[in-house]
Amino acid sequence: MADLTHIGFLGLGQMGAPMAERLLAPGIRLHVFDPREAAMAPFVARGAQAHASPKSVADAAGIVFACLPSGMVSEAAALGPDGVFHGAAIRIHAEMSTIGRPVVQRIAAGLAPRGIALVDAPISGGPAGARAGTLAMLAAGAPAAVAALRPYLERIGSRVFVLGEQPGQGQVMKLVNNLIFAANAVAAFEGFALGAKAGLDPDTMVAMVNAGTGRNFATEAIMPKVLSGAFGFGAAIAVVDKDVTLGLEEGRAQDVPMWAIEQAARVWRFAAGQGHGGEDIAELARIMEGWAGAQIRSRA
Repeated sequence: MADLTHIGFLGLGQMGAPMAERLLAPGIRLHVFDPREAAMAPFVARGAQAHASPKSVADAAGIVFACLPSGMVSEAAALGPDGVFHGAAIRIHAEMSTIGRPVVQRIAAGLAPRGIALVDAPISGGPAGARAGTLAMLAAGAPAAVAALRPYLERIGSRVFVLGEQPGQGQVMKLVNNLIFAANAVAAFEGFALGAKAGLDPDTMVAMVNAGTGRNFATEAIMPKVLSGAFGFGAAIAVVDKDVTLGLEEGRAQDVPMWAIEQAARVWRFAAGQGHGGEDIAELARIMEGWAGAQIRSRA
């Protein structure tokens, strides 16, 4: 076992599982933890070792990745009684969750007394990108820690963007990306609802926008799901609502006006507040169809 690199992964959800799968490779012994035993079972079947806590993972692995649903969960996994802070082997903790700058900075400060380097390493590209290995990988932290992490980031995604040496810089970049996406998606769904109400062919509208200046990720990757009626992009409205809230908090902390994004945020907050939080983000288009009284659906 001495020739193996021991890597840990916490959180085997919609994003974490496909990323962790890319670390199942010769020369890597993968150690996993998820509170759901069923989520760990496929990894165990492929040679990974399941653990009962983040601490147990950190007792075995020198590098531990975390992809978790909230700042509270991330902080507990890092610094709680069963957190990686207490692990005997861990030297680098890579926080891949989108949890905002203040939480990442608290985790970094909490791990520092144990000599554990925190790399702020959120990702972008959605579940499809995680499965395909095409994620954009962000990294902010001590140069030596980022360099040690890079080979594994390159296994998970297609491109690594180093944002700086301070944990939190990766979070800000991820929030900038997600704020732009959230606003673009609202604008796209509203615009296509208007065109559909006016009698335009939805297929032609989407093709025209994607050939013109209005194209963006929402028009290219989400609208085909809307046109087909499948609506299954793979991420939940509640996740966008959470990320936009974090982004607006960062805007206030930096004293940066966010007037346009605040308007888009209200739409995501309304959808989540009306019980749609667990639904796919493409379902926001269906909500807007209801408001407009017109469907954005392929006539083919």
